[in-house]
Amino acid sequence: MRDISMERVNETRENILSIIKSPVLTHEQKLTNLACQADSLMEVLDLPEGLDELLNVPADRKCICDLAEGHAPMRPRYIIPDYAKFMKEGSEFLQLKPPTDLYEAINNLLIFYKHVPSVTNYPVYVGQLDELLEPFIDTVDEAQAKKLLGMFMTHIDRTVLDSFSHANIGPRATKAGRLLLEVEAELEHAVPNITMKYEEGVTEGDFALEAIRCALHSAKPSFANHKMFKGELGEGYVIASCYNGLLYGGGAYTLCRLILGNIAKRAKDIRDFKEQQLPYVLDIMARYMDERIRFEVEESGFFEHHFLAKESFIHRDRFSGMYGLVGLAECVNILLEKEGIEGRFGHDEIATRLGVEIMDQIQAFNAAHVNPYCEGTGGHFLLHAQVGIAEDIDITPGTRIPIGEEPEELIDQLKVLEHFHRYFTSGTGDIFPIDMTVHRNPEYVLDIIKGAFKMDLRYLSFYSSDSDVIRVTGYLVKRSEMEKLDQGQAVLQNTTGLGLGASKNGHILERKVR
Repeated sequence: MRDISMERVNETRENILSIIKSPVLTHEQKLTNLACQADSLMEVLDLPEGLDELLNVPADRKCICDLAEGHAPMRPRYIIPDYAKFMKEGSEFLQLKPPTDLYEAINNLLIFYKHVPSVTNYPVYVGQLDELLEPFIDTVDEAQAKKLLGMFMTHIDRTVLDSFSHANIGPRATKAGRLLLEVEAELEHAVPNITMKYEEGVTEGDFALEAIRCALHSAKPSFANHKMFKGELGEGYVIASCYNGLLYGGGAYTLCRLILGNIAKRAKDIRDFKEQQLPYVLDIMARYMDERIRFEVEESGFFEHHFLAKESFIHRDRFSGMYGLVGLAECVNILLEKEGIEGRFGHDEIATRLGVEIMDQIQAFNAAHVNPYCEGTGGHFLLHAQVGIAEDIDITPGTRIPIGEEPEELIDQLKVLEHFHRYFTSGTGDIFPIDMTVHRNPEYVLDIIKGAFKMDLRYLSFYSSDSDVIRVTGYLVKRSEMEKLDQGQAVLQNTTGLGLGASKNGHILERKVR
C-alpha cells in the first residue's frame, strides 16, 4: 500500500465536512459522496510510473481522467445482469420465484434493481423492458397494464436516482414496447434513459414514429444503429449508462479517458504529438486500466462472492475495459494552430483528415494492447467516446463538434460525424435539438435516422427545443430541476447537478436547433 500524504488526508477531511454540511445534497446523495471520499484514500494499486503527472494535476494539464472510480474498485464500473434468466428462473439469494403475471414481473424487477451495483450505486442497465414484460402484458387488460407500467416507471424515476440508468426497447415492435412509449411520453421523466435499437426493414415504421413522438416529449428514446452494433458485438449486446455498447451478462470493469486537447498542448507539433506525446499517454492509461482490472478480478473478491456471479446472472469473461477519450476537436485545433495551418474541426477537410489520423493511431494502439481479462472482446479494450463531466471547460465530449460551431446545414454535420462513429464499439453519439414544429412531422426525424445509419453513424438523440426533459450529453435532466438546484434547493437525482455544471461549463443549452 502506498503512503498517503497528510496534504491528501486533510483535503479529504475538508471534502467530507463540506459534504456533511451541504444544504443541497439529500441524505442518499451524501452517503454516496462520502463513500467515494473513503475510497479515494485506498491507494492499493501498483500504479504506472508517470501516471501522477498526467492524472493528479490541474485541469488544464490533466491528460488522463479516472472518472472518480477510486483507487480500490470493489466492483466493476458497469454491470449488465441477465434479466431474462432472472425472469425465467427467479433468484435463490433474493428468495424470488419466476413471475406469473405483470404484477409479479414488475415487483420482481424492482427488487432486483436494488441489488445491482455500479459506479453510481444504481443499476446502469434495467433491461430490455419490452421483451422482459411482453410475456406478462396480457395477464391484465390494456388499461390496467398501462397503469402498472406507469407506476413501474415512476418507481424507477423516484428510486434509481441517477439518469445513467438505461433501458432498451426494439428493434421489433411489441405491445409492451408501445405501451412503454405511451407511458413515457406522458410522464416526461428523466430516469431511466431509454434506447430504441433501430434497423430499417426490421423495425416497423409506425413503431419508430411512436418512439420519435415520445423522444420529442421526453428526450427519449435515443436511437442505436442495431445493424452496426450486432455486427460488432453480436445479438447479445445492450446499450447502458450513457450510450455504452456492452455484452449482455457482462459489462465493463473500468472506464478511463484521454483528454486529447491537453495531450496536444504538450506537443511541439503534429509529428511530436504522434510520435512522442500520444504514444506515451496511451501506454500509461492502458497499464493503469490493466492494474485496476487485475485488482477487481484477482483481489476484490467480487466475482467469487456476489450473488449475481454465483447465480450466473453475470459472467466475468463477458466484461471488458472501456478506453475512453474526449476533446478530439480541441486536439485537432491546437495542433493545426501550432503548425500555422488554417482549419477548424467540423468545418475543414484538413481538420477532418487529422482527426481520422489520430483516431487510427488510437485504434491501432488498442488493437495491439492485450488484457488477459477482456476475453469477451478479443482481449482488447473497447473504444469509447466519453460524454464529458460537469467540470469540463473547453473540452468537447468524444469526437463531437463543439457547441456553437456546428455547421449550418445538418447534412454537413453528419458528413463530418460519419468519419468517427465507426471507431467506438462501446459508444458514441450526437444530439440534435429539434424545432418544436417537428411535432407535426416526425417522419422528418425518421428520415434523418435512416440516412444517418446508412452512413454508419452509430447513435443519435433528439429532443424538442421546448422540452423540459433535455439530453445533457449521454444522460437526461429536467430544466426545471436544474433551475431549482441553481437556486439552492435540494433535488432528487444526482445527475441534475451534473447537468447544471454542463449547462454552465459546456453550454449544452446553446446547441444549434434543427
